[in-house]
Amino acid sequence: MPLTVVVGGFFGDCGKGKIISHLALRDKVKIVARGGVGPNAGHTVIHEGVAYRLRQIPSGFIQQGARLLIGPGVLVSPGILLEEVKLTNTRDRLGLDRQVGIIEEKHIDEDTKSAYLKKRIGTTGTGCGPAQQERAKRTLKVGQEVDVLKDFLTDVPLEINEALEKERNILLEGTQGTYLSLYHGTYPYVTSKDITASAICADVGVGPKRVDDVVVVFKAYVTRVGGGPLENELSEKEAKRKGWYEIATVTRRVRRSAPFNFDLARRAIMLNSGTKIALTKLDVVFPKDRAKTKWVELSAEARKFVARVEEEIKTPVAFIGTGPGSHQIIDRTIV
Repeated sequence: MPLTVVVGGFFGDCGKGKIISHLALRDKVKIVARGGVGPNAGHTVIHEGVAYRLRQIPSGFIQQGARLLIGPGVLVSPGILLEEVKLTNTRDRLGLDRQVGIIEEKHIDEDTKSAYLKKRIGTTGTGCGPAQQERAKRTLKVGQEVDVLKDFLTDVPLEINEALEKERNILLEGTQGTYLSLYHGTYPYVTSKDITASAICADVGVGPKRVDDVVVVFKAYVTRVGGGPLENELSEKEAKRKGWYEIATVTRRVRRSAPFNFDLARRAIMLNSGTKIALTKLDVVFPKDRAKTKWVELSAEARKFVARVEEEIKTPVAFIGTGPGSHQIIDRTIV
């Protein structure tokens, strides 16, 4: 490892939670740190038959003993966070940076009442955009000002960098996907900040020289929620026929879908300095390959698709998701 960044390649909803949980277990990581925006993004982890839909707690929590950190660049909704702490039983492992931004009810009200954000952009209504506005004005409340969070407060950059000095395995968890980045996405149909790998590092206080691997996660087809362009978009009827019809974790809205986009994938690798690809939901495109855990078990059609991804994007496909469970994966880095 010892420092791996995991980010989304398209428009989010790509299976980062699955990949992060796999890497956390495989490498017995000491720290899983969350960067990104805030509770506007949901990560789903299915482990030992239980589905955890998380918006704040890092997906690698299933690695028992791992320290779970939320960096100063992240927005926190105290209510959502404390619910997830209880759900995951991670109170004694969680650390919040003193400068995490705090989402309040006024931010949610402003977000949900904006016709422009709601109808045109497709905001999740979680208050992240208005909170980011306040942060830019230097008026946003931060973690050290919230009494119910005081037991979790720590210096996240210091913890991570001290662990790196000891060569501990660390995962940095991004949110959403490259093309929802405020700077590199399909503006104005984007989120409220940058979410590429370099930004995730900045969110937790890690410099670029510290990074060993950047895993960019792509679904075997493309989905996005809300407004914005989607090349070769399928009708809802066609998406249902193919099995690509999905409901978003946070908003519960229908995800729009389209075939895998090689041009977008190539650019996402460039923007993130990706070293490895994780290709998820291969079993949705190739149903007979569901739950396969070895490369040699995959159908010829599936292997051909993976080979094309590697050839066109010039980056190895290291991980292949073949089902929703944390163990339904092909890890090609294990010999």
